[in-house]
Amino acid sequence: MQSDLDRELDEFLGEVRVVLPAVTVLFAFLLTVPFTARFEGLLLAARTAYFVAFMTTATAIVLLVGETGYHRLRGKPYDKHRMLRTATRQAVAALVLLAVGLSAVVYLVTTVLYGTGWAAACTTFLGLLAVGTWFLLPLRRRWSAAGRD
Repeated sequence: MQSDLDRELDEFLGEVRVVLPAVTVLFAFLLTVPFTARFEGLLLAARTAYFVAFMTTATAIVLLVGETGYHRLRGKPYDKHRMLRTATRQAVAALVLLAVGLSAVVYLVTTVLYGTGWAAACTTFLGLLAVGTWFLLPLRRRWSAAGRD
């Protein structure tokens, strides 16, 4: 029978397998942006949004892959509980960075297409949606479940 720690680790790895390809594709897109003809003509705000997106996405990848290095370099035996706790913190930090990065990308693309007014509105919408679905909803359910215990 699988232990709770083994089950939690399997769940965590499954979640990272879902998120990491999406973050990697976003990063690949960001790697191409400065080499386009329109990049030089971007205003400072759009260039700043690009850099924020680039750095937060890169940092999110580092955090999401971090436990792989830990696991490989630490070797066995290792403390699964400690590893899982560290990996969870890194994944939550990566989600925060990804929310910022996605918002910055939306700002950048929307600025180029429709101007700063639409960019601000779309960025705000996406940022609130990410915070609501990734953080507030799960925490609300966690706290309401704890209140029933």
